[in-house]
Amino acid sequence: MTSPQPMRDFELEVFFSKWEFKVRHHMTASDMESLSLSDLLQMAAPEDRERFEKLWLGYTQTWGAPQLRDEIAKTYSGLAAENILCLAGAAEGLYAVAKVLLSAGDHVITTVPNYQSAETVPLAICEVTGVPIKKAMVRGGWKLDLDELRAAIRPNTKLISLNFPQNPTGMVLPHEDLKEIVALCRERGIWLFVDEVYRGVELDPADRLPQVAQIYERGISLNVMSKAYGMPGLRVGWIAAQDLGLLEKVERYKHYLSICNSAPSEALALIALKSRDQILARNHALLKKNVEALEQLFAAYPGLVEWTRPLGGCVAFPRFLGPEGGEAFCRKLLEVSGVLLLPGSIYRSELGDVPEDHFRIGFGRGAVFEQGLAAMRQHFEAHYPQFKA
Repeated sequence: MTSPQPMRDFELEVFFSKWEFKVRHHMTASDMESLSLSDLLQMAAPEDRERFEKLWLGYTQTWGAPQLRDEIAKTYSGLAAENILCLAGAAEGLYAVAKVLLSAGDHVITTVPNYQSAETVPLAICEVTGVPIKKAMVRGGWKLDLDELRAAIRPNTKLISLNFPQNPTGMVLPHEDLKEIVALCRERGIWLFVDEVYRGVELDPADRLPQVAQIYERGISLNVMSKAYGMPGLRVGWIAAQDLGLLEKVERYKHYLSICNSAPSEALALIALKSRDQILARNHALLKKNVEALEQLFAAYPGLVEWTRPLGGCVAFPRFLGPEGGEAFCRKLLEVSGVLLLPGSIYRSELGDVPEDHFRIGFGRGAVFEQGLAAMRQHFEAHYPQFKA
């Protein structure tokens, strides 16, 4: 358990600000392949395209455009537009919900490793406990121990913050485990915040979890156009909740942040959501193709990389087994072959240890992934011939 402390630099974003747009082969991207504006507009119904082309470039509604909130609500069961608050990306949701819900006497539980906002923002407010996601002989290779989660609960636990499909491991919680966590939270009146940004690109759709805002009165679902939909440039996200009072408090806090979203971005997000079945089917096919190609590379060099196919999302967290260790491997791959991976040290946590020698790799993009995979293969051939099958 860690007490309130100043927010540290967001290490992933510091790393990306240095390398993301300079490197030859970006192989750790956390989003699906993006569409071009022209490709997206070709999917638009005539009235939506006309609305976009004649769009008035003034302020938008703080809650989000009514048509957009209606369409987002259709992605949930039993929720309406009033249950949706649009935000400037997912990051605003992670920040604003923590600031609205938490105070100095509260306690939060999250997982380790994690997307850093899930621990750093609450840590600036109150006490936070990290529960490890561990390597295990289960489908997907990673497990959250519910006994450890249960043991972490305190009388002042206000919020449990989860992320499934998970970044960086690709873990998806078993359906029965989610039911048990909801029951734990309901029994104690704990808020349950779930980052669901990769929902829709599970490798097996049977693993797809129900959205927590649908099944729990104190559940808060976070989603965004960035990850599963592959449109991070829109910067449109949202939270969904049954508790309208909570949504109003977050909306009031938003007045100090983005105030409102970009009008063109909301119009384009509406077009994309109306075409969501087509977009997600295309992204799932790309995901399946890429993960199979990645597995072929690792299989050609047995003993070099410890790999288990993730269950969801477009990132994985394999372990490098080669002689120099994971950090040196990532650095050498970048410096010699121009391939960017995310070393495990970026996931350093103040709440617990992150498994050593792991690295994040992304496999959601098209030509960028193919070219990067070819560069990795050449690197393996040149530097690890002793591992070749």
